[in-house]
Amino acid sequence: MLGPVILAASRSDRMRRLISAAPVTKQVVDRFIPGETVDDIVPIIKDLTGRGLELTMDVVGEDITTPEQAAAARDAYLALTSRLEELQLGERVEMSVKLSMFGQALDGGHELALANVRPVVEAAAAIGTTVTLDAEDHTTLDSMFAIHEELRKDFPQTGCVIQAYLFRTEADARRLAAAGSRVRLVKGAYKEPAEVAYQQKHEIDKAYVRVLRTLMEGEGYPMIGSHDPRLISIAQELARQAGRKLDEYEFQMLYGIRSDEHLRLAAEGHRMRVYTAYGTDWYGYFMRRLAEKPANLRFFLRSMITRG
Repeated sequence: MLGPVILAASRSDRMRRLISAAPVTKQVVDRFIPGETVDDIVPIIKDLTGRGLELTMDVVGEDITTPEQAAAARDAYLALTSRLEELQLGERVEMSVKLSMFGQALDGGHELALANVRPVVEAAAAIGTTVTLDAEDHTTLDSMFAIHEELRKDFPQTGCVIQAYLFRTEADARRLAAAGSRVRLVKGAYKEPAEVAYQQKHEIDKAYVRVLRTLMEGEGYPMIGSHDPRLISIAQELARQAGRKLDEYEFQMLYGIRSDEHLRLAAEGHRMRVYTAYGTDWYGYFMRRLAEKPANLRFFLRSMITRG
């Protein structure tokens, strides 16, 4: 019930100011976003890869209002790529980008986002890794998929994200489940109207399984973005039915959520990638993490009460 309210608050400047000013906020945000700079995050990368995990890195920030901010976002990812090159981890550490951060919502935003993201994809390929285009609200997806298709002409390993709660996703999955594709499936974390998205958890879960079956039975590389134990078990069974080896799909979970499960899956031989965000513009990302799971919100409120 609170999820839509929290998602609405993620777009509120007033709520941003209130939550940012709360003394406890940084303590709780650190659970999900373990640093603000590249220097902060390098020890995290070394620690997690040393434990047999893989990562996808996200420089947080979405509400871009000028072309200069979009260029700065591009440069932040290029700086990250330079540090990853020093670590020589190859595809064990990839990057995730939101095209809104590259100027997608500005005038001429489609072309601007493509122009800004291409150097990042080129730099990633040069060090042996890749980029996944994150999905945002439904109004941005046609542009995202078009940019994804364009990038794959030169960099076929470029991945994309689809969201189970959208009605369109089953058709998108059938189109994307082709040889060489890399597709991350998530439930969805934006406030979407009933005209375009399932609203009830049981409907979203059933859609997730239908889409995952399509991806597993296809020729691409599925990336299962979920913390749900039941969906993780179903994914393993669907992979078995499809005859997939352990290196022909992977699990992805967020930094700070079910960390023991990350290690358990990796110990069983699964590819387990941790979605790890860093940066100063953390508010929208943080609020969606609260909205996704009641336990996250309880953790935040309990921390505020304890500190109070």
